[in-house]
Amino acid sequence: MPNVVKKLARGNVSTSAADVYTVPAATTAVVTNIVLTNTTATVLTGTVKLATHDVLSAVAVPANGIFALDLKQVLDASETINAVGSAAGLKIHVSGLEIN
Repeated sequence: MPNVVKKLARGNVSTSAADVYTVPAATTAVVTNIVLTNTTATVLTGTVKLATHDVLSAVAVPANGIFALDLKQVLDASETINAVGSAAGLKIHVSGLEIN
């Protein structure tokens, strides 16, 4: 079983809840880091779910700032990372490990 350290998700966060990553079949993922980046001049909020559970719930991201969370959470095959932001301008980067 190779272990692959990789970016699991990177991109813009929608204002409607959307999956940003789905664990591939026959794979386990370990989420190690989530970063939310605010590219606007006002405070934005973001919510991130692992599977169906909130890990970050309407967390405030300062204007032109970041919010970073280091963790170790396991996701099984077909489980998702879901994100939603309060307005355009919020970006997400999720790092982790895939074990297949």
